[in-house]
Amino acid sequence: MSGVILQNVIKRYGATQVVHGVDLHIENGEFCVFVGPSGCGKSTLLRMVAGLEETSEGTIRIGERDVTHLDPAERGVAMVFQTYALYPHMTVAENMGFGLKMNGHPKAEVKKKVDEAARILKLGDYLARKPKALSGGQRQRVAIGRAIVRGPEVFLFDEPLSNLDAELRVEMRVEIARLHNEIGATMIYVTHDQVEAMTLADKIVVLRAGRIEQVGRPLDLYNDPDNQFVAGFIGSPAMTFFEGHHVGGLVTLPGLGRAELRAPVSLQADGPVTVGLRPNQLEIIEGESHRVELSEQLGGVSYHYLMAPDGTRITVEARDQSAPRIGSMIGLRFNPDDALFFAEADGARLR
Repeated sequence: MSGVILQNVIKRYGATQVVHGVDLHIENGEFCVFVGPSGCGKSTLLRMVAGLEETSEGTIRIGERDVTHLDPAERGVAMVFQTYALYPHMTVAENMGFGLKMNGHPKAEVKKKVDEAARILKLGDYLARKPKALSGGQRQRVAIGRAIVRGPEVFLFDEPLSNLDAELRVEMRVEIARLHNEIGATMIYVTHDQVEAMTLADKIVVLRAGRIEQVGRPLDLYNDPDNQFVAGFIGSPAMTFFEGHHVGGLVTLPGLGRAELRAPVSLQADGPVTVGLRPNQLEIIEGESHRVELSEQLGGVSYHYLMAPDGTRITVEARDQSAPRIGSMIGLRFNPDDALFFAEADGARLR
């Protein structure tokens, strides 16, 4: 297995640049997730690593090799796509071993590798079936098995769970995490779903408009985001952002009953500032400052959606099964130490 290094990687389509000087080091055996909104460049970047997109500038290394201009077959990678792309007339075993067969590998070697992949993915009872006799999750496991038998240096996943229903997505997340733990391969995984990113990744790369916003471990990005974009993208439900006003070292929050917070040391000039709080950092109390618009009671957790006096929409997470009446007025409180501050101009974190 090998790590992956990207140095000043750029992608252009004609005069339009879509990936802007990406530098990234993925360690050997690491599970790295590219995450971001649609159009941020995550799939393009993955396809550049795979060799399916030409690299306009920069260098891509896999292990000790410069693979920037190598054909996909020479890079030592295997890719699992959003669509299963299984041959309907072939059995599971034939689908998984087809690539090796076409490359002239002996039948005994193909069978050995297919059987090992089937063991890892718990597909042993399905090897004689054809894709139409499999569930969506089983078909995706076959697609992953097809990648495993190739013995790649790096596995690439391009939103492999997006065609599955919610229950199967959870099941397959567990399967992919277990696969990584068992074979210890370097894996790069693309998703727009930050829950997948948080649950699977050793390292998350947050992308926006073809640039890296932040790289780090899941909880580091959750607890210590570098900017407002990362803070709002990582975490579900999303962080609520309040418009604050800084005067003389104190920040006033009209959206929280004119609460006052001590300003971070990096905030010098008086004026507007953005303050972020996560739903689990807010607590409902008696009061009449916020209007209840909707409550979602999900059993072990509830989400309450409120409207502040200044029009800010607020999400509050609660761990009890009581719910305020829709249309009623309530109060909120929070620990000032939980608040994160962001510059109004560019969303940079203020510490």
